[in-house]
Amino acid sequence: MPKIEVNEARFYSLVGRSFSRADLEALLPAAKGELDGADEGVLKLELNDTNRPDLWSTAGLARQLRIYTGGPIPEYGFFSRAGGVRDSAFREIVVDPALKDIRPWIAAFAVKGKKVDGLTLVDIIQSQEKLCWNYGRRRRSIAMGVYRSGLISWPVHYDAADPDATRFQPLGGERVMSLREINREHPKGLEFGYITEGFPKFPFLRDDKGEVLSYPPVINSSRIGAVEIGDEELFVELTGTEIHSLLHALSIVACDFADLGFTVLPVKVRYPYDTPYGREITTPFYFQTPQEARLSDAAKILGEVFSPEEAIRCLGRMGCRAWAGDGKLKLNPPEYRNDFLHGVDIIEDIMIGKGMDYFKPVTPTEFTVGRLGDAEILARKTIPVMVGMGFQEMIFNYLGSRRNFIARMNIGGEDLVRISNPMSENYEFVRNSVLPCLLEAESVSAGSVYPHNMFEIGKTARLEPSENYGTITLNTLGFLSASVDTDFNTVKSQAAAVLYYLSAEYALAEAEDPRFIPGRCARILIQGKDAGIFGEIHPAVLENWGIQTPCGAAEIFLDLLK
Repeated sequence: MPKIEVNEARFYSLVGRSFSRADLEALLPAAKGELDGADEGVLKLELNDTNRPDLWSTAGLARQLRIYTGGPIPEYGFFSRAGGVRDSAFREIVVDPALKDIRPWIAAFAVKGKKVDGLTLVDIIQSQEKLCWNYGRRRRSIAMGVYRSGLISWPVHYDAADPDATRFQPLGGERVMSLREINREHPKGLEFGYITEGFPKFPFLRDDKGEVLSYPPVINSSRIGAVEIGDEELFVELTGTEIHSLLHALSIVACDFADLGFTVLPVKVRYPYDTPYGREITTPFYFQTPQEARLSDAAKILGEVFSPEEAIRCLGRMGCRAWAGDGKLKLNPPEYRNDFLHGVDIIEDIMIGKGMDYFKPVTPTEFTVGRLGDAEILARKTIPVMVGMGFQEMIFNYLGSRRNFIARMNIGGEDLVRISNPMSENYEFVRNSVLPCLLEAESVSAGSVYPHNMFEIGKTARLEPSENYGTITLNTLGFLSASVDTDFNTVKSQAAAVLYYLSAEYALAEAEDPRFIPGRCARILIQGKDAGIFGEIHPAVLENWGIQTPCGAAEIFLDLLK
């Protein structure tokens, strides 16, 4: 879970009051947090809700506690909305068409009106680190840059640059380097260069006079990108692969700057391709939609009947402006929150807003004894088999993006289960295979010694009209081997060994699957039923993932082995 450190004096000044350690610990559950320690005026806090990245900063956590303890809900007048665009003046970003399939999205704002002090600089760096590392998947889907806007000649250009011909001096570097040299020699390039390495061109930010801002998502320039104590005007941008997550992250940072006393100035982004909000977006941009929940559902779930007035008051303590009508509660999510996906989320905020100590524990009236299911028993039997064969166990998310589960796998995706209200494009589909997850892990493992052998036992799901609910869920073993000499015979022998140790009688049949090389894959049949597939991964799929080493992979549906 995310952990942050906040200056105690700064934090309490933003909350508007101070607390004893005991009172603070009692209050932190309102932000799903807990005090992890304190040292020389610094509070160490752990936040236990990954759906609330707005709480991962001094200003954001202070905002929640300030409102919860009776402070007013803040208003942020710098947000543009559908039908209401704020004035961006001369501040514009022009996007290169070639970025559409590389790193397509950018959002930004500027600030002025206050000098950056040491504590503010520490907060900026911490917010950048937590948002981009946790919410932004280690800069892969969200990366943030902060610059000295007084040195910028507008408009800013977000380009797709030649990685060998484009050169600048990176922050912390001692000489001018090409983008590719930065990837291979600069510490930040070694850490994050893999994100762009597989593309023919790299993202690049420059101003209208050609002065370099940064090479996102890797490193800022040593001049405009070197923010210092005493700077009064800043430019903040975020680039990424999913527009809603990006706009949300930008909203969080903008609200934090506003709470710290800065004036936030909008920036217009001009796209050469379509976005969900047109080809011009003035950011920060409010994109959330109204949400609602039934009061009767709240009573059923919480075990308490709340009047509309009391429910609205509880939601107000969580920063939400709500109203009631037709037996429902309705609200517009705050600008810095994007975690309302269902009515249950509103009910949860009512519960927290009321106070967890209000709800008395109830002793269960039934007693049952649990036991392992057949699927778990088989999984536990399979794990030592795989480990004994030299494979390392992995654990992956079951949800993913169209890009990873469909486009990169060279499949049509007709049988994938799609989430109707995804939090972001990164969690739009339920996986129908373990292979994309294994390939994603391999795509960031090029720096490790070969061979690479990894596996996961987890669930996969796909559409199945013959089932009652229209879908089928399978307990699936997926494994992958990567080395220069991996071929069909390698993965065939591995699959045979697994099935032998699991005492499974099987047959093989020819298979045609766009994920594998034609003629180098086979279908596993158990009692005539499809029980899995194995083979050599197709070079086009490897290229989609930026993998340069041959890979063999297999999937076995364990439910058919029971």
